[in-house]
Amino acid sequence: MSELANGEWANLTKKGILYSLAPNFQEYNVEQLDLAQHQELVIERTLAYGNRAEVRWLFDVYDATQIKEWVMRQGNRRLPWRRYNMWCVLLKLPPARRYRSEEQRIWPF
Repeated sequence: MSELANGEWANLTKKGILYSLAPNFQEYNVEQLDLAQHQELVIERTLAYGNRAEVRWLFDVYDATQIKEWVMRQGNRRLPWRRYNMWCVLLKLPPARRYRSEEQRIWPF
């Protein structure tokens, strides 16, 4: 959290979540989200919808191995396909695979 010490992340909730991420947690009260208790949710929403600064904050808060493990376990099901594919490339994970083949999918996009 070196950047927190420098004051770059001044707009944090009391529990340490960026206020700019609030639109990604519409069904939650951002003030009540806890970084430890809601780790998987925070990782999911930030990887799926966060901008560069928010993703940089995420990697300051959580260890890169924690994020990588989450993407390997949950990313295929919980991230939008393009974002999941991007994170597989950036984190040097095996290529992303879809669960269904092109013929089996209902929506071709």
